[in-house]
Amino acid sequence: MSRYCLDTSAYSRFQRGEESVVELLDAAEWVGVPAIVLGELRAGFTLGGRPERNESELRAFLESPVVATLVVDDEVSRHYASIVTDLRRAGTPVPTNDVWIAATAARTGSLVLTYDRHFEAIVRVGAVIVES
Repeated sequence: MSRYCLDTSAYSRFQRGEESVVELLDAAEWVGVPAIVLGELRAGFTLGGRPERNESELRAFLESPVVATLVVDDEVSRHYASIVTDLRRAGTPVPTNDVWIAATAARTGSLVLTYDRHFEAIVRVGAVIVES
């Protein structure tokens, strides 16, 4: 069963048509999009040259029956705290938003789908790291 928690890097490259991530998402049974990813994407849309088009494409993606928007709740915050503790003890920094994405993946029992190798440092959550 393919359950993915989508990272911003994977969504962006999916929208650019990168074959490896397109194939994974097309075959996925479930794709969760954390609210953190939506914030990162929308910040990028605002700063970019095609905000309306990007927002329209995102809305269409979110309307897919296999896609769910994932919120930060109490359980996600508990996973976040555990992951941060593990990373600090290991001396392995990871960007804060990516820790929240990993915590959301832990909450949903899904794998993070990403292009960012630093997710390998988060041992509590599995990741599918797509190669460019």
